[in-house]
Amino acid sequence: MLPKDAPERPPRKPTQQGDETRRHILDTALALFREKGFDETTMRDIAKAAGMSLGAAYYYFPSKEAIVAGYYESLIAAHKERVRAANAGVTDVRARLGNVLHTKIDMVKGDRALFGALFRFVGSPEHPLSPLGPATASVRAQSMATIDEALGDAVPPGEMRVLIVRAVWSLLMGILLFFLYDTSPELKRTRRLIDRALDAAAQVMMFAALPISEPLIAPVASLLREAGLLPDLPKLETKSDTEQ
Repeated sequence: MLPKDAPERPPRKPTQQGDETRRHILDTALALFREKGFDETTMRDIAKAAGMSLGAAYYYFPSKEAIVAGYYESLIAAHKERVRAANAGVTDVRARLGNVLHTKIDMVKGDRALFGALFRFVGSPEHPLSPLGPATASVRAQSMATIDEALGDAVPPGEMRVLIVRAVWSLLMGILLFFLYDTSPELKRTRRLIDRALDAAAQVMMFAALPISEPLIAPVASLLREAGLLPDLPKLETKSDTEQ
């Protein structure tokens, strides 16, 4: 719902100038959030700092929450590219997943307040910023696709791979929550948690490679899928897809 002073937004077509203006508002808002805090910053503050009218700011973002959502979407896309670059030539799956987790912390360590704004809505699935709500489903899918790509050939396609991807994504969410409260120098506790979790994940994947794991995985996956906790992963673009 828009604030009372927010004008109704007419439909707009994306243009290069419009994208640049949107980026300018986003960057301005993020700077204010980091300086003043999310709750203390108003849309009027953002418009003034961006050098535009309040109506113009609302034209691109209907609320502060929409700005945070835009930030997170751009973060997910940038994270995918950084992980892909970090994993180039890396074959060890533990190291590849480590790049997924450590790179995410590298990218968000200066934005603790913004992630606090995201996690406050975990218990409100209908809120547009809820990490578990329908409004962020595409963002979750992109994040899990990055994890799936990092697995490489370490886990064959099937129920176990889907379970591992979702488990690593859940681990990432837990690590981000832990990071919000980590006051240790250089986030040493968060880094240590990641490394110990990776050791455990490596053991799970070794078990997943054994035939004995197959009869245990199917019923667990079926149960989670029935509960809506294990959606199918999006199809990743493969080399053969790009060559067609």
